[in-house]
Amino acid sequence: MNYLMKFHSEKNRQMKKYFSLLLTSLILSTAGAQKIPDPMQPPRMVNDFSQLLKPEERQQLEKKLQDFYFKTSTQIYIVILDDLDGYDIAGYSFRLGEKWGIGSKGKDNGILILLNPSKDRKHGDVFIASGYGLESVIPDAKANRIVDYDMIPYFKNLDYYGGLSNAVNTLMELTRGEYTMDEYIQRHTQSSQNVPAIVIFFFIFFILSFIGRARRARHYSAGHNIPFWTALFLASGAGRSHSGSFGNFSSGSGGFGGFGGGGFGGGGGGSFGGGGAGGSW
Repeated sequence: MNYLMKFHSEKNRQMKKYFSLLLTSLILSTAGAQKIPDPMQPPRMVNDFSQLLKPEERQQLEKKLQDFYFKTSTQIYIVILDDLDGYDIAGYSFRLGEKWGIGSKGKDNGILILLNPSKDRKHGDVFIASGYGLESVIPDAKANRIVDYDMIPYFKNLDYYGGLSNAVNTLMELTRGEYTMDEYIQRHTQSSQNVPAIVIFFFIFFILSFIGRARRARHYSAGHNIPFWTALFLASGAGRSHSGSFGNFSSGSGGFGGFGGGGFGGGGGGSFGGGGAGGSW
């Protein structure tokens, strides 16, 4: 009985995959697929057509994604486009992922993060689409949480690199099975609940520190015959000189390799099937 159930389940999954492939092919042939851009050359996993990210940010993301791909065979692409030619971002994501063949052939283990910023860079849309092989690992509900938790809060502050980097880290951890979605949600819930406690702790710490300095200043003022507020200023350490300067700080620039390094050859022929979620800010 269990064998028959597994057989029918696998058969249904294959039928769903073939039906989705057929539907995607029809969409590609009738919805102006030629308007979808080709991947940048040389091949890379961060395709920033909008020049939204700084060069060093693109390079850091590129290195992270290529290292992950060579270790796991899972391809995570970031594509940033100003113009979607009037298409819905979800449909555009699946067409782009299918055309580029994101993921390994046979495994269909590709993930696409499509970012469509507004002209003023203050608003936009983002969508996470996954290949067939990762639909159970990154279903719609998980993708939606990643967009809401890891990306949009940063995008609202115009920190596009921070939001993309957070999302990439979460996708890597989930595909590696480092924690479940319930644990991911619980971690974010606890983090938001702990904020007031942290604020209270630092407020109490500041008050106690101020009281201690005020006591020392009172004694210092009485012993040296100077005004109390002057003594408090001296007790706080604000009047001390500090050795050292920013002159010894090194930015470490120029430490990244060029795009497409490490032998990356582009998409591996993976297929996309309609799993994913997005949001706006």
